[in-house]
Amino acid sequence: MDELYWKVDSPLARLAELTSFAGDLWERPLRRDVRSLGKLLGTVILEQAGMPVFEREEQLRQEAIAHRRRLYHAEFASQAWQDGGRLQAAIDLIRELSLDDAGQIVKAFSTFFELVNLAEIQHRKRRLRAVRMAPEAADKPGSLRGTLRRLRERGIQAEQLLEALGQIELVPVFTAHPTEVARRVTRTKRQHIATALEQLNRPLLFDAEAAAHQQAILCEITALWQTEEIRRQHPTVENEIDMGLDHYSPFLIPALRDFYPDLAAALQEVYLLPITPGSLPTVVRFGSWIGGDRDGNPSVTSASTRAALAGARAVILESYLADVAQLGEVLTSSGCRVPPSADFRKALQGYRQTMPGAVGRMAAFPSCELYRQFMAAVGYRLECTLEAPRHADAYRCAEDFYADLRLVRDSLDHHRAQRLSRSYLDPLLRKVDTFGFHLHALDIRQHARLHRQAAADIEQGQGDSSASRTVMEALEAVAVLKRQFPPQAICRYVISGAQSAEDVLLLVKLARQAGVKVAADNESRDPGLMPVPLFESIEDLRNAPEICHRLWHDEDYRNLLDSWGGCQEVMLGYSDSNKDGGMFTSTWELYKAQRALHRVARESHVRLRLFHGRGGTVGRGGGPTHRAIRCQPAGAFSGGIRITEQGEVINWKYADVVLARRNLELMVAACLENLLSADTDSEGICSEWESALEEMSLLALSFYRRHIVENPDLVPYFEQATPVQEFELAKIGSRPARRKPAGGIDDLRAIPWVFGWMQSRHVLPGWFGVGHALSTFAEKGADARRLLAQMMRDCPFFTDLIRNVELALTKVDLPIAWRYAQLVTDSGLRERFFALVDAEYRRTLAAVLEVAGQRSLMEHEPSLARSLRLRTPYVDPLSLMQIELLRRRRAGEESDALNYLLAATIHGIAAGLRNTG
Repeated sequence: MDELYWKVDSPLARLAELTSFAGDLWERPLRRDVRSLGKLLGTVILEQAGMPVFEREEQLRQEAIAHRRRLYHAEFASQAWQDGGRLQAAIDLIRELSLDDAGQIVKAFSTFFELVNLAEIQHRKRRLRAVRMAPEAADKPGSLRGTLRRLRERGIQAEQLLEALGQIELVPVFTAHPTEVARRVTRTKRQHIATALEQLNRPLLFDAEAAAHQQAILCEITALWQTEEIRRQHPTVENEIDMGLDHYSPFLIPALRDFYPDLAAALQEVYLLPITPGSLPTVVRFGSWIGGDRDGNPSVTSASTRAALAGARAVILESYLADVAQLGEVLTSSGCRVPPSADFRKALQGYRQTMPGAVGRMAAFPSCELYRQFMAAVGYRLECTLEAPRHADAYRCAEDFYADLRLVRDSLDHHRAQRLSRSYLDPLLRKVDTFGFHLHALDIRQHARLHRQAAADIEQGQGDSSASRTVMEALEAVAVLKRQFPPQAICRYVISGAQSAEDVLLLVKLARQAGVKVAADNESRDPGLMPVPLFESIEDLRNAPEICHRLWHDEDYRNLLDSWGGCQEVMLGYSDSNKDGGMFTSTWELYKAQRALHRVARESHVRLRLFHGRGGTVGRGGGPTHRAIRCQPAGAFSGGIRITEQGEVINWKYADVVLARRNLELMVAACLENLLSADTDSEGICSEWESALEEMSLLALSFYRRHIVENPDLVPYFEQATPVQEFELAKIGSRPARRKPAGGIDDLRAIPWVFGWMQSRHVLPGWFGVGHALSTFAEKGADARRLLAQMMRDCPFFTDLIRNVELALTKVDLPIAWRYAQLVTDSGLRERFFALVDAEYRRTLAAVLEVAGQRSLMEHEPSLARSLRLRTPYVDPLSLMQIELLRRRRAGEESDALNYLLAATIHGIAAGLRNTG
């Protein structure tokens, strides 16, 4: 390799790039990374595919860039989607390609996006460090320090702050919803490249080191090129379980280890609180659906659930074993020099006398090194717990392991070794309090419709029907698994499609029939099995408060609530409500439902915890999580919150220690600020705003229902102008795309619904109907327009809505969408529906810019705007390639090679847009 792309000529200049906030200097490392990675990819393309493929790829790229330059000057021009000759030239070139050459070019663009994404992640990490290092840099609004400073300026006292921290219980819940396109092996190679990339941006970098890291990246790009990025078969549930566990040991557990010291340091800096990390309350725990979500997925069985529980237990116990081994190395204090506490000596002697299996290990250490002997016994017990949980020497529960560690900690304090206890024992005690022996709580989920069918069959003496077997077998397995694993590992049952209090009470009845202890039992530390109703449609969201009121006043259910400490969890569905009512109405009805549910909970003396079923895209409730938490209704937050993290979002947020910690920081900071907001006793939205939002929501709902839900053109257009029929080719997940094999749009899951519109660049779920509502309201006159501007400035809910719509609009591309529309065979239908999309897009774009007071999208986020401009010309060729392949397939051409290549375009477009569904 002749040229060193990351060569450091001046360490001071490199350091200035990494720490500067002046001009474009701070973006220079990102540009260098993207440019250098692109050159390395070019080297691999030439080596692996040859000059002809390289030249065609470059020609396609140049045509796409020229097309984009023209469009930037025609955003509001009439029929800007009529793209002239640039796209047609690219299409003509694509149509001449063989499948082999097309595959090479798709691979080139897809790999480029993988590399750009990695470069941008590294840049985010650099900027986070730069902000922390620069005294002149203001803390970002969502950061812990920025939040604490605002709270202090508002007069919040340290005692109030600590009390609020004690109320927070943030639970990210990982799901296997099929939106993660990348294979596990691909994600591993990403991590290797990211590690080398981080090293290459050090100011003190010798040429030999730069060459070695550059060569390592080149090797990984070569391996990526020769690796199939698309699965040849669908992942099994067991594969998904493994993938869901992958993030814990390398990323999540270390991120949490660093989080609490950082929180303590922030409290010390801002509030001058002399607090240790170990004295802070535990504010984060984790949940999962992977292996427990049976709704519409026949592949999830009792064996899957058992495998999920066993895998999770193995991950955390193996992690504890490594921690205990480390303690055995560092706790070398001699009992002959500093006598340990009497309680510790008693426990140590007890192990020597009652645990012969550990005696040999304990004897391997010097007679005075009592802590090392004790940790040998603890390690032995953990091994028994991992390998034979029923063994007499195994820990019965995590609390017993915690007690042993606490004994060591207190003994260290006894002989003035607080530094050791705080550095080594406190983090491990926090870890045990967070993860227990179960790692995360696994939710079980099934649809209310199946419960009703099962109950009806059982009542009619048809206990062996498909529905009754499915439901009762799952519940019977829960009863068994709660005895074989920590009972905290399964403590919730999510009821999809809940429409009445009877749906919840029916689940309780069926669970009891299956032998499940629904009520909590403090004596056995069993939290029971709480039914969690999931309200998904617009109608169900509107009915949710009355349904819960009836449920919480049922005498038998009230006894269950008392056993759960008066707590009830309710889940709100973002994806399906959006599909049902559109972006504006879904967002508003979710807000109102939260507010009303909390009001009913207060009246019913219930502690309500909401579970937010958010997806990755704006159309499925995505968007910045910190902003979403902050714009919840005033007074409608009690500290406990669960949020789904799905598919590709898990990888973006948690596949790096720094970013995982940052994401947790943002969410905890938002929770803290919500609890301590000065207006928690008010309704948060004044009557004038409320009236305006209700009016616009009704306008949007009527427009959306008329033109989308009730439009006979919708289904044929959606099925022909998007790749939704080819969704299964990508083999993304184990769950079918439809609840019923031959169902219509109603039975199509929200993920493929959003997937189809996203891949075809329409992105309808993120904005359709919003423009009609805003423009119709604004047409009422100057007062209405002033009110919209005021709400954009002062109403967090409305600001969040508009910003999320704006984000969705950045991913709309009408020239490309028009090319997808050409796949619709009925020209009249095609013209009608696309004209509808075009008109509403223009209304929405104009209205959003007017309300936001901007001339272009993302003016307030210039870095994101630049990223989008960088990506879009590279996405276009993939979209055009996908359209051509869809055309061939629908014309009757069928081959494994064509299907594989179609799946590869799905992967590439998802990587380019950073969204699947």
